[in-house]
Amino acid sequence: MEKIKAFLKRKDIEISLKRYGIDALGAMAQGLFCSLLIGTIINTLGTQFHIGALTRTVAVVAGTEYTVGALASAMSGPAMAVAIGYALHCPPLVLFSLITVGFASNALGGAGGPLAVLFVAILSAEAGKAVSKETKVDILVTPLVTIGIGVLLSALIAPGLGQAAMKVGSLIMWATELQPFLMGILVSVLVGMALTLPISSAAICASLNLTGLAGGAAVAGCCAQMVGFAVMSFRENRWGGLVSQGIGTSMLQMGNIVKNPRIWIAPTAAAAVTGPIATCLFRLRMDGAAVSSGMGTCGLVGQIGVYTGWVNDIAAGTKQAITGMDWLGLILISFVLPAILAPLFNSLCRKAGWVKDGDLKLD
Repeated sequence: MEKIKAFLKRKDIEISLKRYGIDALGAMAQGLFCSLLIGTIINTLGTQFHIGALTRTVAVVAGTEYTVGALASAMSGPAMAVAIGYALHCPPLVLFSLITVGFASNALGGAGGPLAVLFVAILSAEAGKAVSKETKVDILVTPLVTIGIGVLLSALIAPGLGQAAMKVGSLIMWATELQPFLMGILVSVLVGMALTLPISSAAICASLNLTGLAGGAAVAGCCAQMVGFAVMSFRENRWGGLVSQGIGTSMLQMGNIVKNPRIWIAPTAAAAVTGPIATCLFRLRMDGAAVSSGMGTCGLVGQIGVYTGWVNDIAAGTKQAITGMDWLGLILISFVLPAILAPLFNSLCRKAGWVKDGDLKLD
């Protein structure tokens, strides 16, 4: 047992929730952002502003035409796998081999591909790390092991993982359509909390393919956390804190939450209010990329995703036009209500003595 532990330590193979559930999952979201999400944004910009360079076909692969944005989106599998490998500290040959692994697992995982990529890329990366530099023909052995195991696992488990993720996501979306009030609260609160925790709400939403009304509730929850923390901590963190949390991440408050968990009450309560308002009153839907559901106001990606969904729905003929009510709902849910509700709830917490000056101060 001691020899195994020594070997794992030498290979930097750390079997832990932090390494796989936080580091790898967070990196996967970055890979999604740099491929699928950026590709979607490029396509939206090209279509809305009639930019020929962004809307014309730049490549034809197996009879399929690709624009610049479509090429970026098509690389989501490899991008996720390489990002995961980077988070796991993979040596170069393993990291480069994960390009093939990511493509295979994402393709075979179908709509639930991101979850398949997460599992397959982790297992393949650790196997590759285990054999890396152990032989004199490392340049052959390491890629063969990494790609071989990756493709084999993709064939064996990626379809099942993808289908399982889709079923869970479909169940959540079905339940939200059936019970928009209760599920609006539940989805908004849970996804919002996931965004503030050191895990990736974006990766979770992408893995479950969480869109539609449930995606709208997820956007509401994420915005409540980000804008809520940004505004209610303005007295302590001023403009730098407003920007870093409001369009960056509320995860910056995690250290303060550990010290005093009660500071989390206000933005979470705000999410519990804005979630059902989004689902019941405004019927806010995320019909863009699923990863956008878990991004909130980070780079305004959540709002761009909702807008992209409107555009897609109009093009598909399922939506007549973008209405004033649409814009009102998006602005209120994303910015106005969190900026009002979170400080209001926080003031009640202060009066109760649960939150004190300095509790929200960022280092």
